[in-house]
Amino acid sequence: MSKDINDNVPSRQRRRFPGISSRAYEHPADRSALVALRKLSGFDTVFKALSGLLPERSLRLLFLSDSVRVSDAQFAHLNSMLRDACYILDLEKVPPMYVTQNPQPNAMCIGLDEPIIVVTTGLVELLDEEEMRAVVGHEVGHALSGHAVYRTVLLFLTSLALKVAWIPLGNVAIMAIVTALREWFRKSELSADRAGLLVGQDLRASMRGLMKIAGGNHLHEMNVDAFLEQAEEYESEGDLRDSVLKILNVLPRSHPFTTVRAAELKKWAETREHQRIMDGHYPRRDEDKDTSVGDSFRESAAFYADSVKSSKDPLMKLVGDIAGGTADLGGKLRDRFTGGGARPSDKASGPGAAGSDTAGPDTAGPGAAGPGTAGPDDKPGQNGPGEG
Repeated sequence: MSKDINDNVPSRQRRRFPGISSRAYEHPADRSALVALRKLSGFDTVFKALSGLLPERSLRLLFLSDSVRVSDAQFAHLNSMLRDACYILDLEKVPPMYVTQNPQPNAMCIGLDEPIIVVTTGLVELLDEEEMRAVVGHEVGHALSGHAVYRTVLLFLTSLALKVAWIPLGNVAIMAIVTALREWFRKSELSADRAGLLVGQDLRASMRGLMKIAGGNHLHEMNVDAFLEQAEEYESEGDLRDSVLKILNVLPRSHPFTTVRAAELKKWAETREHQRIMDGHYPRRDEDKDTSVGDSFRESAAFYADSVKSSKDPLMKLVGDIAGGTADLGGKLRDRFTGGGARPSDKASGPGAAGSDTAGPDTAGPGAAGPGTAGPDDKPGQNGPGEG
């Protein structure tokens, strides 16, 4: 008997999550970064001013006039996915979706009063139905979390920063807010990836979609397990210099790296938290008003503490060692930068010496090896492809 082509497609009867709160799938780093963003000096003033200046109606008219609006008559399969995603996450109002001509695979959820979802032709042509379903769920997750407002402000400020770059110090304040917004938005992508998994309910499809965004439509040449091994190698290999370079590489980006996103999503899919949601046990929107901000901070702090303890990144290991009271900081900094082992003078000279702190001060500090400052210049195409 021949194998049905849809054997690898999950049942159309997917689980639904009535009244689900975005807190159910939001990454702890997303919540903490957004709280920190709101506490940034001057952010509230800038945000309130921009909310009145941004051309909301103009934005909608732009997509209405120069893109294809998804409906039963146009891109009907995307319209079906959109309505299904809103039904599963119980989003009361289905946001309008547009397909815009752009070979770069991308999608975004923007808007101030009401969210708008935009997907590029490059993405539509790249992904199969189940992979695209996860992306649509990703964008609906942004809408449910209220991310569209901040994404819109980020796009506007990024454009504004380029226009006022010639003004002395005029770019500094704007770029401070842009950098903070980017840091939050990278974390919000991890939350939206989880929402996409709740909608698609097919982890392998989510993995394939991220892999295609990284390497194109060559599935016969790629392997999900090998792709995840890249994330493991990225996190664990190298010395402290590589850790600093990772930070500098990610600063200009609006999205986390695709291998990192895939690893984070797989890790969450295997947790008890995800299983409880699938079993129908999750926070409800009608409980949001009773949520404690302090609890969110404590949850985020616990997440970061666990991340530092379990991370294989050299810089995070060093942070964990410092937090644990490890001695000989200078020697550790030198070793992490150079990849070298202990100096002969640091070796134990007798029984019991391993527990003593007898090494002299290390005057060859790492300061001279540190990289120069790099501004987050947001050039077109620098962020790379990926869903918004």
